[in-house]
Amino acid sequence: MTTEFTTLNLRPELEQAVTERGYVTPSAIQAGIIPIMLAGADVIGQAQTGTGKTAAFSLPILHNLEANQGHIQALVLAPTRELALQVAGAMLEYGQHCRVRVLAVYGGQPYAPQINQLRRGVDVVVGTPGRLLDLLKRGVLDLSHLRTVVLDEADEMLSMGFIEDIEAILNETPSTRQTALFSATLPPEIRRLAQRYMREPQSVTIERAQMTVEAIEQRYYLVRESDKLALVTRLFEIDEITSALIFVRTRVASSELANTLSNRGFPAEALNGDLSQEARERTLNRFRQGQVKVLVATDVAARGLDIDNISHVFNYDLPDDPEVFVHRIGRTGRAGKTGVAVSLLTPYEQRRLREIENFTRRKMTRFPVPSIEDVEKRREAQLLEKLSKGIEQGRAKREWVLVNQMVAEGHDPLELAAVAIKLMRGEEKQGALAPISEVRDTRPEQRPEGRGGPRRSNFPSDGASNRGSSSKPGVRSQDRSSHERGMVRLTISKGKVHGIRPNEIVSSIAFHADIPGNTIGKIHIHDQHTFVDVPEQYAAKVLSKAANYKIRKQPVTVEKA
Repeated sequence: MTTEFTTLNLRPELEQAVTERGYVTPSAIQAGIIPIMLAGADVIGQAQTGTGKTAAFSLPILHNLEANQGHIQALVLAPTRELALQVAGAMLEYGQHCRVRVLAVYGGQPYAPQINQLRRGVDVVVGTPGRLLDLLKRGVLDLSHLRTVVLDEADEMLSMGFIEDIEAILNETPSTRQTALFSATLPPEIRRLAQRYMREPQSVTIERAQMTVEAIEQRYYLVRESDKLALVTRLFEIDEITSALIFVRTRVASSELANTLSNRGFPAEALNGDLSQEARERTLNRFRQGQVKVLVATDVAARGLDIDNISHVFNYDLPDDPEVFVHRIGRTGRAGKTGVAVSLLTPYEQRRLREIENFTRRKMTRFPVPSIEDVEKRREAQLLEKLSKGIEQGRAKREWVLVNQMVAEGHDPLELAAVAIKLMRGEEKQGALAPISEVRDTRPEQRPEGRGGPRRSNFPSDGASNRGSSSKPGVRSQDRSSHERGMVRLTISKGKVHGIRPNEIVSSIAFHADIPGNTIGKIHIHDQHTFVDVPEQYAAKVLSKAANYKIRKQPVTVEKA
């Protein structure tokens, strides 16, 4: 029997808000979570973004709110500013008839407005762990009367180094609170967190089969890292791509690729953590309306993205986790339509391909790289089609006059037509096609010694340079060079043995160098030292403050790796 929202016994104001948004039947995660949370029990929800889990915890929280209370009744922890704003916005929409007061708190913004609103009183706080912990230490965030805590995207918070902050925040909440934990995966650290801070939690799991869309054609191309852009532009000319979502690993790469594609005649915009919520919405609206054909996104920025008409998903950079791969490609082939998922593999990523295939239990098909001749034939076919349509429409009367005039002057009609077509082609932004090197199908075991990036990502860049030298024991040459275009790798004189965490590194550099924390790239923490990538335009500024950096009140040295 199909469950409907009206059978969940939510407050009438919430039912009205849900109905106004056009929802009738709850998703699987909503049907499982909402009754459990309404009953006051702890719950673990394992599901990907896009399954409706924000409503799954928001509606019970709003249902249980008591009016005119002078304290915070619910707290939602989220890994990023974007997700915190998205959750807070959703709760305000669901609670629009309940007079709910929701505040989003996150780093990178002045403290004063957030503190003032806390002092005026709010019902629900949605925030990132770092800013929440700062507000607790300042004595302006009172969680002593809290009734519900939600840990959203717990595995993402784990990967960002926030687990200690989360534990410190949970220790400031009443032991009688209700706790809901949501995570796409449940690694051992998340399970230990649940065992320590949750009381007999019930579990609701959305099986992977429900998250995998069968109507997706999965294909891959073997290509060198340096040839990926050339391949993508060829595919855009060869394939019928109505709208595309391209996943890259870094914010810098998203902006660079979007700009390059736009310059080559494919309207594209970047979707990354540098965008404000308003800018993000404007970008998504342009994409939905067809004004932009391509979105180039990072995984974090694409969280919560719900668009039905994406014809192609590109894995420009493969994700580290097969589950993330499944979630990415699930953005196409929706609403009963077919879709295409394209993955670009370097020769040394074939082991990762097998991991993904074993996880999804589906084989991907290798496609040949379109040749220059293939693209030229496609261009010519499109040109002839335009000319044929122009002849059928018969709207070239003035041009007929000009042609007759030039023929009367002694010009050859065929020569005139050839020159006109050449001029027409020159106005179509069809640039010269870059060559693409042929790639042999090699086994990962044959990988040359010293090639490849850190094991965590297992994705080397063929164009990465091994510059510099180091006397640090156990440091490979490729660890000293940034594997991201536009980034510079720095080294910090503290590592694992000193207990430093990624968020402490980001906070220290961003504060002392006065640069946006969300522009800082990869962080590799070794035993005695740490590598961190910063954008080239900020490298000199970061190094100029080398005497000021401190982590846990201890000075650290920062220098070019």
